[in-house]
Amino acid sequence: MVFSVSVTNLINLLFIAAGIGVCGLCFLSISFAKHLRKEVRRYFQVFFLMILFYIHAHLARQLMDGIPGEGVRTALYVITFLETLSAGLMTHMMSLLILAAANAEKKAKTYVIVLYALLAAHTAVLVAGCFTGAIYYFDAANTYHRGALYLLSNISPMLMMAVDVVLIVRYRKNIDNLLKSAFWLFIVAPVVAIVFQLLFFGIQFIIFATVAAAVYMFGVIIKLQNDEFQRQQLERTRIESELNLASEIQADMLPNIYPAFPDRPEFDIYATMNPAKEVGGDFYDFFLIDEDHLYMAMADVSGKGVPAALFMMATKIILANNAKSGKSPAEILNETNAAICSNNREEMFVTAWLGVFEISTGRLTAANAGHEYPVIRHADGAFEVLKDKHGLVVGGMSSARYRDYEVMLEPGSKVFLYTDGIPEATDADGNMFGLDRMVGALNINSGAEPEKILGNVQTAVDDFVKTAEQFDDLTMLCMEYRG
Repeated sequence: MVFSVSVTNLINLLFIAAGIGVCGLCFLSISFAKHLRKEVRRYFQVFFLMILFYIHAHLARQLMDGIPGEGVRTALYVITFLETLSAGLMTHMMSLLILAAANAEKKAKTYVIVLYALLAAHTAVLVAGCFTGAIYYFDAANTYHRGALYLLSNISPMLMMAVDVVLIVRYRKNIDNLLKSAFWLFIVAPVVAIVFQLLFFGIQFIIFATVAAAVYMFGVIIKLQNDEFQRQQLERTRIESELNLASEIQADMLPNIYPAFPDRPEFDIYATMNPAKEVGGDFYDFFLIDEDHLYMAMADVSGKGVPAALFMMATKIILANNAKSGKSPAEILNETNAAICSNNREEMFVTAWLGVFEISTGRLTAANAGHEYPVIRHADGAFEVLKDKHGLVVGGMSSARYRDYEVMLEPGSKVFLYTDGIPEATDADGNMFGLDRMVGALNINSGAEPEKILGNVQTAVDDFVKTAEQFDDLTMLCMEYRG
């Protein structure tokens, strides 16, 4: 028995083999291209699977063509139906991609309805043709023949391509030039392939054209996505660099040189801020108003990130400027609240605790604008929460008024200030660190110097949250009065 194959069949088999190999490689390449947007990756995965399905269906029909048997006949009708349907689905998917690239927001819904209507019409024609033999049929020897109305099976796909042309021309300014060339190739290539098939009957140029256009489209999309990815990486690097610089600037705005007052043995003070992001909305401040008065502030701006950091800097400056003029904490808060409320279109606010400590007498005058309770340790005692009276947050209402209160400190007393990031630090199970654990950490060694006190609290928080992500800034200040 001599095996022989015609030149036409050999060319078709080469086209099919090349198409299967190339489309398979493209599918794998897309599947492992993790930097591609998820919707782009999934779209092209389905698209190339559709092409592979079309090619395999075409190959199965050719291999089974002319083989006798009723079972084969039924299989041939099913395979041919799926082959012609998948060709319409590929055109439909490409039309949806062009529509997405065109960014035709106002007319998008209308175009989608038209495209799905054409797909439905294409399916209906194929179903009708499958039972009537008008589109294609198989003779008694199970040999494939085109029906009298075969051209009807191409009308809907051609109309979809006409819609594609309208979209490309009408929204050409919205589509990248390289992507536009890929769309045109996908439209023109099948038409050229059909012409060649008429000239060289039997050779399936349509498969070659479809695969070539799809691969070119894939290459263009990958290039554009890679370019976008590189641009995003550069932008991310630039933003990270700027945020790092902003973090350094923010840190430099806060007192950060210790010991802060080496020539003043009457007191010691230490503070830390660990932002949840590169920059934060918490802040502390302290400085000598004059030789006998120490200003202290602890505040927490609403929100996180850069907006909170900018608001924090402005608030810190306004508070400090008012404090330097010798005003009481309540007066400082009143003036700051009025200034912020006069131009606060973003409706941000800040909670704040302010204190002015008279070093010679140990008298601490303070006011609280919706901030956390301070924690006081009196001489030879333990840290205890001082539940002072709260005023409204700064920036909440222009008519808000604040009141001073006084606390007398003896030598050995300490004041601990913090933001809500400490008691609200959360572990992996959603449990909060809480006020009681914080006070317990303060009393591990309540007689220690301020730096050690803050270290004990930070260690306790870290041991509690472990590897859970930090969602809030952690800011603390401790002042010890030595007399």
